[in-house]
Amino acid sequence: MNEQRRILIAVMLTCFIGPFMGSSINVAIPAMSLSFQESPEALTWAVTSFLIGSAAVLLAFGRLSDIQGRKKIYIIGLICTCISTLVTGVIYHYDLFIISRFIQGVTMSMIFGTSMALLISCYEPEKRGKIIGLASGCVYIGLSTGPFLGGLITDYLSWRYIFYFTSLALFCNVLLVMGIHQEWYGAFKQKFDYVGSVLSTVIILLFLFTLSTWTTYPYIHYILIIALCLLVVFVYHQHRCPYPVLELPLFNNKVFTFSNLAALIHYSATFAIGFLLSLYLQILRGMDASTAGLFLLIQPLLMALLSPVFGSLSDKYPPRYIASLGMLVMLIGLFSFHHLSLNTSLLLVGLNLALIGIGFALFSAPNNNAIMGAVHPKHYGIASSILAVMRLIGQALSMAIVTLFLATYVGKTPGPNYPAQLLSTIDFIFLIFSFLCILGIACSWYRQKGNTPSC
Repeated sequence: MNEQRRILIAVMLTCFIGPFMGSSINVAIPAMSLSFQESPEALTWAVTSFLIGSAAVLLAFGRLSDIQGRKKIYIIGLICTCISTLVTGVIYHYDLFIISRFIQGVTMSMIFGTSMALLISCYEPEKRGKIIGLASGCVYIGLSTGPFLGGLITDYLSWRYIFYFTSLALFCNVLLVMGIHQEWYGAFKQKFDYVGSVLSTVIILLFLFTLSTWTTYPYIHYILIIALCLLVVFVYHQHRCPYPVLELPLFNNKVFTFSNLAALIHYSATFAIGFLLSLYLQILRGMDASTAGLFLLIQPLLMALLSPVFGSLSDKYPPRYIASLGMLVMLIGLFSFHHLSLNTSLLLVGLNLALIGIGFALFSAPNNNAIMGAVHPKHYGIASSILAVMRLIGQALSMAIVTLFLATYVGKTPGPNYPAQLLSTIDFIFLIFSFLCILGIACSWYRQKGNTPSC
């Protein structure tokens, strides 16, 4: 097997593992709450802590991979994640488990920040959309199979085996990548910006922690003010630093900037769809968890099937048009969910999920192609990290919107008006997501034609 094929298989495997583990853990949360004797609400930190840990150090590891070698950081990330995943599975104390999930997120960020850059580095530009589409398809296969396989593992073995099997898959990936001898750099022998890396890590930590606990603590918004002040310091430092962790001139490139904005808005508007429809189908329509899970597979299955197709199209046609069409299709789907009722045909709900799945596939791979095609190869590492940060912050924003409005208009204690309050809140959240999608279409369309790197 040649090195190019090894990298493709390795990145596709890691693109599958992350979403698979995340969606599997979502299904396993009730069983985990019994094991730790904590409420299911408390176990949401099993997801949140991983998300925060992943996003916090992405920029730093993306820059470090450009300096030290993308394959090197990727392999270190695989080994560290393999170990941290195995350790997480054997922990029996709740607080240690949450800390371990945070550490697992930190180690996984070495993979998130380098996998796309590594993949792009070893393939010709004319094949970029196709291979990004293949990687995106693996992400959605992980999302699709996670709830089903995770449920089987939890029911017949234990939720801990989700971590054991994931660790084993990562170990196999280590063996696969060890056979690659070539290395790829973007900023060989340049100095690493420790001050900028620490500042970016602290800013993202504070921002995501604030979003995740907005309704829990009364004075949490002051932390957001601190994060914004540190952001000003960070920008000032990046302008003065000869080798910054984040080269701000990258954002002078309209394609790069607005494609990343479109990605941020896209994930903000779509990440919580599964969560909201799970509440709708189970609490308001009376479905059991397994049936609702199978119903929700419609969207990610279509995303997995169509992403390679639309990714290849973005090699032939401007990604701007394909991605913008995808956002428009998702807008139609999201706005249709704004009109959900207790009597809405489940067939229509399924068709609408299919429509959103098609829109997602139209947007994701072409938009990623536009981002990676808008920068010079030496910036692939940091560009890949910025894209991953946009995705994770968008996911956090999506869940923060849901948490805020559910806490405000529904509350924690179900009353006689609970079903009506829940339904009206879900409808209103989908209206907000529709508005976000309009902003995403504007960003996607506004970027310049073409993909020529300017930085």
